[in-house]
Amino acid sequence: MKLVTCEYDNKEQLGFLLDDLIYICSLTDSGLPVSMNDFLKGGEQCMQAMLQAVDLAKEGKFRNIALDKRTVRLLAPVPYPSTFRDAYAFRQHVSTSRRNRGLEMIPEFDKFPVFYFSNHRAIMGPGSVSCMPLHFDQLDFELEVAIVLNKRGKNIPASEADQYIAGYMIMNDLSARQLQMEEMKLNLGPAKGKDFATMIGPYMVTKDELESYKVATPEGHTGDTYNLHMSCTVNGKQVSAGNMADMNWTFAEIIERVSYGVEVFPGDLIGSGTVGTGCFLELNGTGKRNDPNYEVQWLQPGDHISMQVTGLGQLENTVVLDHTSKY
Repeated sequence: MKLVTCEYDNKEQLGFLLDDLIYICSLTDSGLPVSMNDFLKGGEQCMQAMLQAVDLAKEGKFRNIALDKRTVRLLAPVPYPSTFRDAYAFRQHVSTSRRNRGLEMIPEFDKFPVFYFSNHRAIMGPGSVSCMPLHFDQLDFELEVAIVLNKRGKNIPASEADQYIAGYMIMNDLSARQLQMEEMKLNLGPAKGKDFATMIGPYMVTKDELESYKVATPEGHTGDTYNLHMSCTVNGKQVSAGNMADMNWTFAEIIERVSYGVEVFPGDLIGSGTVGTGCFLELNGTGKRNDPNYEVQWLQPGDHISMQVTGLGQLENTVVLDHTSKY
């Protein structure tokens, strides 16, 4: 099941996508949730109700109210997450980025999954993303996958944590690298380098749609693992490629760490961290290490970023300069 948040009748509406058609929940059944937050808070009961509506749509029941997805503006599928944490789960990205800075791989990476909190009110969907002038001082994309929870819990063991996941989506965590590097010299952050824009979408995919992509989880780890190819193009040129199966910490293990001593709630958003090759910071560092004459690349105003993940669709954004600011 693919769930969307979209603009319809001048309002934000929850819907589901089926065969390139969008079905607005409030039009199909008055008993269905009308927002993603309502859906997530409804837990398993709402999940089953929505699956039943999708089954009816497959039988053609709501064909007269179906909307062509090309005529509907998609928003972030989870527009108002209750919190937003981003993890650091791909070893390739971590080790390569450290090696590019002349550092050894940090042993703590293998001891526990780490994460940081970012701005849960700066979540955006497909489309244009406005950035400030200082953001464009080494503006970077980050190719990731995110999950959102639909159950409340605390001290959740990894063996049970996948039950708390409502669905998956593509995530692009924009990063202003110059701001980030300056502030992290103070051993705090990231903050202003990260808090201005994170894009997710184009829809949220529930686990039933990904069942065929499941693969064996590496020995010594716990949780669902999916063989989902990840790629990113900038202005039509591929710059990144990886696979979600390469996460060295599963989302289940990340949830276990996140929920240690604290409660998690429906609507909590958690990112995977950057896949290997999944940002210019890593690519530029590798390029310079291999060739001192390598020309580094950063995002420029007007650049188009397209991310694709098997089963999760394609997330497209264009970064533009905010001309309304005086600084």
